[in-house]
Amino acid sequence: MKRRITFNSPVVLSFVFISFCVMVINYFTAGLSNQLLFETYHSPLNHPMTYVRFFTHVLGHNGWTHYINNMMYLLLLGPMLEEKYGSRAIIEVILITGLMAGLVNWLLFPNVALCGASSVVFAFILMTSFTSFKEGEIPLTVILVAVIFIGQQVYEGLFLQDNISNMAHIVGGIVGAIAGYTLNKKE
Repeated sequence: MKRRITFNSPVVLSFVFISFCVMVINYFTAGLSNQLLFETYHSPLNHPMTYVRFFTHVLGHNGWTHYINNMMYLLLLGPMLEEKYGSRAIIEVILITGLMAGLVNWLLFPNVALCGASSVVFAFILMTSFTSFKEGEIPLTVILVAVIFIGQQVYEGLFLQDNISNMAHIVGGIVGAIAGYTLNKKE
């Protein structure tokens, strides 16, 4: 029997490959490409790139470790979610998560540049906890993931100075929880 490699999760795999290309370009431009295209920060609202970066910041990463950690989670969680909810829903979650994290960062953290797919990773984590959700029930796993996740992010945001945007994680988790609940309710 012949085995073949399949492109089983087109949105997630495309996201991983595009982010890889962005990392390579950022490496060769010594960070300039991230600054211009793949970081969101408090730039003027009359600058068209401000709006583009609200979405594209999820593709940029500030180093290979950052990239690899995010992509591993996306590759673990994304294919299952894409199979369950479809490619269109996953694209929408990625876009909404990017936009919401970008807007919150722009509004609340004017001195912080934000890049990376962490918000999307946390959206996928919370979405995954809803995969066995049934009408009229609240799975204990959803409650535990939400409490542990939010508790960890609040603690780290208050007590650690680690250059990690806990706000983006929380925003992604909220988007993922809403998406997971909404998409499961439709089934």
